[in-house]
Amino acid sequence: MADESQVRAFYTGKNLFMTGGTGFVGLCLIEKILRTIPNVGNVYLLMRPKKGKEISQRVEEIQVHPVFEKLLETQSVDIFKKIIPVSGDVGEENLGLSAQDRQVLIENINVVIHSAATLDFQENLRPTVKINVLGTRRITELCKQIKNLKVLIHVSSAYVNSYLNEAHEKVYEAPEDVERVISLVNSLSDEGLDNIEKKILKDHPNTYTFTKHLAEHEVANCANLFPCTIVRPTMIVAAWKEPVPGWTCSKVGPQGFLMGASKGVVRRLPLAKENIADYIPVDVVVNELLVAGWYAAKEKSGLTVYHCSSSTQRPFKWELIESEINEILHKYPLKSAVWYPHLKFVPSLWLFRLSAIFVHFFPGFLLDQLLRITGGRPILFRLHKNVWSSLNLLEKFIFNEWRFHNTNTIELAAKLNKIDKQLFYIDISTLNWKDYFVNLHLGVRRYLNKEKEKTLAAARSKDSILLVVHIIWQTLMLALVWYTFARLTGLSMAQSVWITPVIYILYSFL
Repeated sequence: MADESQVRAFYTGKNLFMTGGTGFVGLCLIEKILRTIPNVGNVYLLMRPKKGKEISQRVEEIQVHPVFEKLLETQSVDIFKKIIPVSGDVGEENLGLSAQDRQVLIENINVVIHSAATLDFQENLRPTVKINVLGTRRITELCKQIKNLKVLIHVSSAYVNSYLNEAHEKVYEAPEDVERVISLVNSLSDEGLDNIEKKILKDHPNTYTFTKHLAEHEVANCANLFPCTIVRPTMIVAAWKEPVPGWTCSKVGPQGFLMGASKGVVRRLPLAKENIADYIPVDVVVNELLVAGWYAAKEKSGLTVYHCSSSTQRPFKWELIESEINEILHKYPLKSAVWYPHLKFVPSLWLFRLSAIFVHFFPGFLLDQLLRITGGRPILFRLHKNVWSSLNLLEKFIFNEWRFHNTNTIELAAKLNKIDKQLFYIDISTLNWKDYFVNLHLGVRRYLNKEKEKTLAAARSKDSILLVVHIIWQTLMLALVWYTFARLTGLSMAQSVWITPVIYILYSFL
């Protein structure tokens, strides 16, 4: 019927197999399925024992994750019985599955969602090929054996084509022969791989985008065997609407630096504020995975690629909220802030590095000493050092602008009936970025900095105190520079008073 959810009807009673289920997207996806499609079959999660914990223990930990708070308002904990952990690893032969577990999947699974990947831009070819390429191949090999497979949903990335400034929803020619790459990984030492890496990557900025590009071809090779689809998110950020506005467990991108900015320790951010930054909320990504899977199974032919992106439909630029970002930080401050927050954007890496010496490293060193004295763990100087060392790897992504056309996504949204447009919204045309970033900051405050709304009054009082301390600190620093300059030049304090406004003006450019 027209007033029923076609997407929910498709997944009802289906058994799902997921990789990457404990990640940012994976957790949100599980929550969405259990809350919106409670009559789904079982959700099998590929998991590996971690830090001495069995996979059953890891599933128990998942159940108490804050992402499920809204779900548990309407469902009992029995809903989690639908989550069945399966011991394995996409980086191992045969996915590390036991013969018994593999047979269970072959007999029972209807939908496969492959999200697992290594996202480390600094990894060399060996682990990225092992996980991103061969892991995807192992998933497709399993899919070929599954008896009643309805669809394979592959989570890729729009940045697999980051060597192009403008990309469309199609699988572009492979950057290298995949068998040759696998052969090199199997035969060369780490040093040997490092020596040829740039030659192999060609125009790709890192091994992540390169191997994720190759992985798309592994999926494309199966397009005539069973229904499959590829969804390419851009930079995934906090939830727009569900499970609650601003929910996040990721410290990547704006969530990470707003987390540091609200503490007062991140004060400069290198970016081109006039460029489009292609952000997409995690709940939109989750909805698109489910909708794309439904439609691919319904059509039963061909391979459709979807850009889950904002750059060509609802573009965001940091200049849109530049004048308001510090207002947000002080309207919703942290009780745990260590310095008065003030975030400023700088347009180049060299200026950021210069600024960081004065506003990150020097204060970080002093605050670390204070932490040592008070029995805390000194981490600020090391944190800023890690950021410093990673900048060259991230420069392309910080200052470049991409346009990822999402025609297929827009057309897919139009195919949804009225109820599915509400339940599984993928149309971002009404997204208000200013309101969104207020919620993102509140989500960072609640879920990353672990501060609930009831701490706001105390946090605002502390924010006022930190402002006074900040002013006193700046005054003392200017006085010290004034005194030092007078001693070095032989001028009197009165004769050298002009140096204070000069230093203040110069500092304001940092």
